[in-house]
Amino acid sequence: MRRSLMLAAVAALALSSAGCMAGMGVPSMPDAASYAAALADPSRPAADRERDTARHAAETLAFARVRPGQQITDMIIGGGYFTRVFAAAVGPQGHVTAWQPAEFLGFQASYRAAADAADAMANVDAIRAPIATPAFPANQDLFFTAQNYHDLHLTPFGAGAAARVNAAVFAALKPGGLYVIVDHDAAAGSGLAAPNTLHRIDIEAVKREVTAAGFVLDGESALLANPADPRMANVFDASIRGQTSQFMLRFKKPR
Repeated sequence: MRRSLMLAAVAALALSSAGCMAGMGVPSMPDAASYAAALADPSRPAADRERDTARHAAETLAFARVRPGQQITDMIIGGGYFTRVFAAAVGPQGHVTAWQPAEFLGFQASYRAAADAADAMANVDAIRAPIATPAFPANQDLFFTAQNYHDLHLTPFGAGAAARVNAAVFAALKPGGLYVIVDHDAAAGSGLAAPNTLHRIDIEAVKREVTAAGFVLDGESALLANPADPRMANVFDASIRGQTSQFMLRFKKPR
């Protein structure tokens, strides 16, 4: 009984403190429900909205602490799904930079089309700098990349590409800014053996690389984990495509 009363008192104190901080102008942490209006934005294609549940869009936005008015860079945008999510979430007072590396523009026509579509949005600008020399705008609140960090280790991009990109991200973020990485999980201990062959990467390798660039690990989530994925198949293999186990990491630039 005494323990229950103590826990209740601690909980009440925490809620009181949170309320006081909000009253002092310190914003509370967003939750998934905060993004309902942004995800329902009619400017988003119906095909995107149909994918929101499977991609856990609201929970991912909450993990990345996305807020209206922010400056966000979506790194290696692919088809532009998250670029469009961010554009709706930050609103007209915010801005999204969509990086489609120059090398990707030649991979398939849809990547070029996605960059052009991003440029056509009112609060989005696409950049097409090469992976070797990313040209990011300054004073960003958030850098985000989904299912593409491993690409920085593909052989055609040369050794050191990930280190150069991480350094550029660090330089472009505001102090206290966040760097969120979502990617396909490789087998534990596989290091950098999987990016070229499986399009996956070992979570611990990502942590080592990003913290070496000066970031601190601020959070991780198993939201997209799939224990049934043996993590040994190429992510495009029909046996696992769309069902891969993925990790979510949030890093912070120290103040």
